[in-house]
Amino acid sequence: MIALSWLVLLLPPAVSLARSGTMPSLDSLRLPVAAMAVSVAHAVLGFAVGCWVPRIIATPILAVADWIVVAFTRAVLPYWPRHVSGQFDPIGFGEVPKPVTAAVPVLLAGGVAAGLMILWLPYGWRALRVAVAVAVAASGAFGAYRTAADWSATPPMTAGNVAMKCAGSAPRMCVPEFNAGHLPKVQRDTAKALRVLRDAGATSAQPRVITDGYVDGRLQKPSTDTVWRMMLTRPVPRGDAVYQVVVRSLRFRCKEADVRTAHSAWLWAATKTGQEKAYQMRREQEGLDPTARQVEKQVRADVTRVLALPKAEQTEWIKRTLDTCKAKTS
Repeated sequence: MIALSWLVLLLPPAVSLARSGTMPSLDSLRLPVAAMAVSVAHAVLGFAVGCWVPRIIATPILAVADWIVVAFTRAVLPYWPRHVSGQFDPIGFGEVPKPVTAAVPVLLAGGVAAGLMILWLPYGWRALRVAVAVAVAASGAFGAYRTAADWSATPPMTAGNVAMKCAGSAPRMCVPEFNAGHLPKVQRDTAKALRVLRDAGATSAQPRVITDGYVDGRLQKPSTDTVWRMMLTRPVPRGDAVYQVVVRSLRFRCKEADVRTAHSAWLWAATKTGQEKAYQMRREQEGLDPTARQVEKQVRADVTRVLALPKAEQTEWIKRTLDTCKAKTS
């Protein structure tokens, strides 16, 4: 049983790693090792039940009951039962469970398994073995509960565990290394776009670093004026990362600008920075129904008129657009 459970745990990721030519890191082994330990503990529990109940009955009942109990912890509150059972959400990109997160289910299952094995020792008084076994099992269960009692739905994680590549300066851009081939051009175009927008009076943004926030998984870290964290993993190879930075650099005074005002500012900035193609791609991704197409015609007419104005008047227009945008209406 232990060999089969370990095979289920290790064979699929081993095949995947072999196909991709990737070596596992120590962090990536944390959960598989914990799962292997938990499977041994469950096997000990199954063996103990099999000693008292006929195996032909115990095996299918325990297999189903074990699965149901662990799966059911996803449907209950508070959250600690799912954490001590070993039930995990899908792990996000760049996320690694902290050692305590992997240790909690091992503590619960391992404590119970250790207690059962103490009962089987052929030495010492039976009453003493029972007392020690109960104490060990109870300590493991209580320790797991106390550790996980205050955790939220997401257990303790570390984020950003991804090999990064950086390029350039003012701003320095950093992305996961599998996107590094696109990075030099994206960084140069980003720096140029921000210079153009600053010269046009559309922004004062001068980020020192722009880094890919996708590597933070669910533990999103906030941006600052000098360090921008943006979702760049897909936009970089797709070709609209620079446009995303352009949009980020335009700060509307109101919380939500109306559609026509917002898209007029974005299209104007995209045209000034050579990102009009990326703007159009984004609009098509959002979907253009008849109403949206009509608004888009108005936006293009507005921007065409503004682009024909002298530079000083364009600067005045974009500042006025950002500062006096109308609140979005339903």
